[in-house]
Amino acid sequence: MNLGFIFDLDGVLTDTVELHYHSWQRLAEEEGVPFSREANAALLGRTREDALDLWLNGRPCSPEQRADLLWRKNASFLEALEGLGPGDLLPGVAELLHEARERGVRLGLASSSRNARRVCDRLGVTALFGAFADGSSVVNPKPAPDIFLWVAGRLGLHPTRCLVFEDSEAGVRAALAGGFPVVGLGDPARVGHATWVRPDLNGATVEEFARHLDPLPALS
Repeated sequence: MNLGFIFDLDGVLTDTVELHYHSWQRLAEEEGVPFSREANAALLGRTREDALDLWLNGRPCSPEQRADLLWRKNASFLEALEGLGPGDLLPGVAELLHEARERGVRLGLASSSRNARRVCDRLGVTALFGAFADGSSVVNPKPAPDIFLWVAGRLGLHPTRCLVFEDSEAGVRAALAGGFPVVGLGDPARVGHATWVRPDLNGATVEEFARHLDPLPALS
């Protein structure tokens, strides 16, 4: 089928957003700096380095201190990740992924996280993706469109034939900048610029999303 679905990971396939929040919060407590859920929301969809810049909020930091902070944050996240499994896929995700594979939709993963493959391995979905990109795959992270363009190229599809699923403002901006139609998942205040907005993937079907693409591919 001449159709592709490209998924972000955090907040789309599984809720590692909470794990990231707690790892940043733990680091903030250790460093004695303020951190809130509102501040965490601004980190969504960012690379680890960009997120650290926002977390620092202008505080001076040497290269050595940066490296230490990044290591400690990631170690905390990986520790929390040990409890993740297939049962942690968000509602509707497993059904949509398997239906898409059965119907010949080409699947891609485009995440800013360098832990994306480890997360997908624990969720048991890595083998479903024909193209897989993480935070080390491209030079320019979201909100640049590079990661989505890279995945679409690996899938052999034009951006207009790939539907991107995103839950972050940066991710929605990146996909739109690349010429992709986008399904924004979650709060319209955050993803309202997406082509279509949905609360989550619970009850989602291939045909529902294929209907958004023109011309409509034949579904058998």
